[in-house]
Amino acid sequence: MFSLGNIQILHMNHPDAVKEISICTSLDLGKPSYQVKERGPLLGQGILTSNGAIWAHQRKILAPEFYMENVKNFMSIMVESSNIVVDSWTKRIESEGGVVDINVDEDMRSFSGDVISKACFGSNYAKGEEIFLKLRALQGAMSKKALSSGIPILRALPTKSNREVWRLEKEVRALILKEVKEEKEQTSKDLLEIILKGAKDSETSKAEMDRFVVDNCKNIYLAGYETTSVTATWTMMLLGSNPEWQDRVRAEVLEVCGGQMPDAGMVRRMKTLTMVIHESLRLYPPVCVISREALQDMKFGDIFVPKGVNVWTLIVTLHQDPEIWGSDADKFNPERFANGVSGACKHPHVYMPFGVGPRTCLGQHFAMAELKILIATIVSNFSFTISPKYIHAPALRLVIEPEHGVNLLIKKL
Repeated sequence: MFSLGNIQILHMNHPDAVKEISICTSLDLGKPSYQVKERGPLLGQGILTSNGAIWAHQRKILAPEFYMENVKNFMSIMVESSNIVVDSWTKRIESEGGVVDINVDEDMRSFSGDVISKACFGSNYAKGEEIFLKLRALQGAMSKKALSSGIPILRALPTKSNREVWRLEKEVRALILKEVKEEKEQTSKDLLEIILKGAKDSETSKAEMDRFVVDNCKNIYLAGYETTSVTATWTMMLLGSNPEWQDRVRAEVLEVCGGQMPDAGMVRRMKTLTMVIHESLRLYPPVCVISREALQDMKFGDIFVPKGVNVWTLIVTLHQDPEIWGSDADKFNPERFANGVSGACKHPHVYMPFGVGPRTCLGQHFAMAELKILIATIVSNFSFTISPKYIHAPALRLVIEPEHGVNLLIKKL
């Protein structure tokens, strides 16, 4: 137990305690109120931060769109966006020579941004680029303020960093509402249409409708953009560092796809690639901590948690605990997932890159499909190794990302 300012935090990392949290379906265990206040400009009261009936209503609207049968509808977008990366790298290789040193971070962000923008707004990345840039700037500004989480008065002072956050929040809101206005003038089947319909069905005021739409657009953007792009980057780094696994993935993709672009059936059969992505998510989970707040007095096994106390579970330490994963817990070994997550370790419930319990990430099927299609397309077209420029420095911001990016030496096959 420790405190951050006036926030009381109980650290629970024992596998038995984590299991209790993972099976808890009570709405009395919710997202921490300090996150709602501290990250309000970034996430608002969307599905990532809301609690109780508001959260349940939002999940009911959004969840069906991310079921696997609906994810199939977005796979052509994922293929199209993967081909943009391939075309970009091919042109660079042709103009600069046989092997090119590429910092892949921005390309992974562009891919992820392109996919989520088309899925959400039916637009291409260029149209949504301004929103992404401002959201990333807002995320950076919020990261600088993270240490003030437990000191409420600091959030209200017109400091330079606070003024920057308020300005960016206002600009992001205006850009999203502009997209909403354009959406209303055309008929399209995208995530924004689903959010708009959900807002209308809620029978709320115009201001509340706007907030519902803006907050959930920001939530989908941030959840679907940053986490997928950083996982793609780490997976590329790991495959660049482990050529034998890169060769295995490439052989599988060629066997499954036979030179064709991946479809839903092919994606389902990519077992080796799935193992690699699972291992990447184990070593570098985008989110390092799962945080919950007891909204009422609660018990987890023999542990009493008073109302208002926050419960933290550190995913990073659980994912690399030798007692759970074995002596090679800190090593890249996708073979551990040969029999799926359930056969990967002593306590499978501690593997939670997509969260835990009722609040498990809605978009996990979407994200896995994105990652498989992107990596499969890349390994079909290129071979790559780690560049001498690469400096290994995972950095904790709102996600765990490479401090200096990931540079790879890329060659066309």
